[in-house]
Amino acid sequence: MPIWTLTPYLLPLRYVWKISRNASATKTNLMLRIAGHGQHGTGEAAPNVRYGESPELLWQQFNGLLDNGLSEINTLPELDALLAAHPVAHALSFALEAALVQWLAACAGQPVWQWLGVPPPAAAVPTAFSLPIMEPGAVAGFLREQDAARFQLLKIKVNQAEGLELLREVSRALPGHALLVDGNEAWPNADSVLRFLEETAAVPGLHLKLLEQPLPAALADDYRYLRPRSSVPLIADESVTDAADFADIAQQFHGVNVKLMKAGGFRRGIDLLRRTRAHGLLPMLGCMVETSVGIAAALEISALADVLDLDGFLIIKDEPFGLVQEQVGLLRRV
Repeated sequence: MPIWTLTPYLLPLRYVWKISRNASATKTNLMLRIAGHGQHGTGEAAPNVRYGESPELLWQQFNGLLDNGLSEINTLPELDALLAAHPVAHALSFALEAALVQWLAACAGQPVWQWLGVPPPAAAVPTAFSLPIMEPGAVAGFLREQDAARFQLLKIKVNQAEGLELLREVSRALPGHALLVDGNEAWPNADSVLRFLEETAAVPGLHLKLLEQPLPAALADDYRYLRPRSSVPLIADESVTDAADFADIAQQFHGVNVKLMKAGGFRRGIDLLRRTRAHGLLPMLGCMVETSVGIAAALEISALADVLDLDGFLIIKDEPFGLVQEQVGLLRRV
């Protein structure tokens, strides 16, 4: 009978991580471990306040699962049945499935990607690098300190008030560098986004390649209006859940950023990436603020995505596990 354990980690960040809806200098993630038959597997849960998740909630839910037979779980169908009877936050669901899949793959003598039936990941893959919201005057120094130019794609977190000035400073420091702007639902309507795009078009040296989730997910009609009028491809994030209607998503966006923490498991994430491509949309694989445990898991299915945004572990000060290394903007499993 395998042994399941959950351990919280308080993770100081290298800088204040600020997006349009919140800011933090630390993050508490939880590591879920299964061990038995001489093998073990580890999954990470990175709770997200956007979805009502917290470390305390996940801890309570994990203990509830232990009370209802988690220690007897040995297979994915058994885990599915337990979670159907006792639903948990998606971050915890992913940690459970990731740990179990890693353990089962180890017991079978296979790498995780092979056990999951997906193409093998490349030995090294490029990742985007994210800039948090900051004072425009701090941008040039931040880019130098982080040596951000080594990344092929920079992801700029913005809010409505200061977004244009942040982009102006990035473009002044790194003219022509490919940028992905992430609004995290900051704009109120489609017309305000179109005005923003018009303004960015006038900024010298600005190469805006992608625009991620500028409006709240609830504004589906605005997205349908915006999509054919946007000068850059629109990427869905918060608008896509594990139960997304992709025929409708294809009317609102040009691509989808799939996050395993949000999907709730490897299998849901794989399905979302495959449905994204099947509907002619750009498949992107992203992350939360995660350690290399979560990033290493995402790399196992990275061959299914065309764009990777897996820099969450680079935000953490003294990242504790060292399962992934980054050099010249490329990620490698250790």
